[in-house]
Amino acid sequence: MSKLIEQPRFSCALAAQTTVLAIPRALPIIHAGPGCASKTFRVLSEGCGNQGEGYGGGGQISSTNTGQKEVVFGGEDKLRVLTENALKVLDGDLFVLMSGCTSGIIGDDVVSVAGKFREKGHPVVGAETSGFTGNNYHGHELVVNSIINQFVGDVTPKVQKGLVNVFSVVPNQDPFWRGDLEEIKRILTEIGLDVNILFGSESRGIFEWKNIPNAEFNILLSPWCGLKTVELLKKKYGTPYFQFPYLPVGGKATSLFLKKLASFANLNLEKVNTVIKKEEERFYQYIVGLADFMSDYRSNLPNELYVVADSEYALGVSNYLVNELGLQPKGIFIDDDPPSEEIKNKILEHAENLAPEIKNVIHFEADGGKIHQKLNELIGNSKKAIIFGSSWEKLVTEKNNNMLIHLSMPIINDVILNKSFAGYSGGLKITEEMYSSIFHRGNISKNVQTL
Repeated sequence: MSKLIEQPRFSCALAAQTTVLAIPRALPIIHAGPGCASKTFRVLSEGCGNQGEGYGGGGQISSTNTGQKEVVFGGEDKLRVLTENALKVLDGDLFVLMSGCTSGIIGDDVVSVAGKFREKGHPVVGAETSGFTGNNYHGHELVVNSIINQFVGDVTPKVQKGLVNVFSVVPNQDPFWRGDLEEIKRILTEIGLDVNILFGSESRGIFEWKNIPNAEFNILLSPWCGLKTVELLKKKYGTPYFQFPYLPVGGKATSLFLKKLASFANLNLEKVNTVIKKEEERFYQYIVGLADFMSDYRSNLPNELYVVADSEYALGVSNYLVNELGLQPKGIFIDDDPPSEEIKNKILEHAENLAPEIKNVIHFEADGGKIHQKLNELIGNSKKAIIFGSSWEKLVTEKNNNMLIHLSMPIINDVILNKSFAGYSGGLKITEEMYSSIFHRGNISKNVQTL
């Protein structure tokens, strides 16, 4: 984040307030200037499918609204008073003090302030999330690790057979995070695991977070974001982890994920294979039902694939659309700004394992202006392109009446509740959306009506 970019696809570290809000009955307390909390709310709630305030978001977020006085004399006293009052009037199980740019520049110590409240028995955590320290993927890891270190703490694990913690999509940064986590938990529960999903309606709140050290192992569904967390848990509690480097979408990838997980954890193979067989039979029965449609409308179907998303989703969706539905990858734009060349090379290795043709068209780019410039260059005059991306990509697709499926933020003209593209059910959903989109191009529906 050391340069200006056009149409950014993420926010700053402080936007990890949405990570806190995704934990049932957890509340952020922001130590930042006026407008910081509300702006990040608009970006990652209204700008990600109009997902609403929830339990304590939007205008309900507590903030010190630091100004000139705090810049000159320091703002820790103001934060202390705000936190005292928040504990009196807000009904929460966990409070996370988060620093913005102003407090970070002047050196206010939110971690120390939070520690004083914990000494008095209050469930308060501090996280140094000044916006200039990185984007909200970085902020997400900071908040999660701060809760583990300060709230869960140094305890002796009581390992429970079959208990797992899942670290995957970043709440709100993934517009479908709620539905994605529900599907992940559903699949893992089917094979007999007890799942701490940690975020969303399927989470049991701070009970799950306190239960983190007792997991038999951790699951990471991401090529890089969350890796620091599972490494921390391995060091802190001795918990091993299983990493699957992308979000599994569709039949093949989800079955592969379950098989590799079963091998890693020495799970009951008979039970896992029974679940896979049942899920695959359902999945492919629906897919076979597309045969007539694909035959009748083959000349209208898109076959040139473009994806604009973070690394976890870009790899998962591209894998499904290329290897199961036969689209030709033309441009895969990874927009989460992976923090090192080593991580980028790892992502390319994962892509190579999926399909060389996916790896060959990957671009690491966080600048939306440059993404659009390259998309226009690659698509040219083609009318067979389909872009899986954000609302901004409409500017590209409308030139040649190509197709757009919303996949990544910002999404400003949809309302998203529990939609998901993850797992078996997500594969069916993304297939529905893709093939339904041909009727939105302006003339196919009229032709059907005259048959």
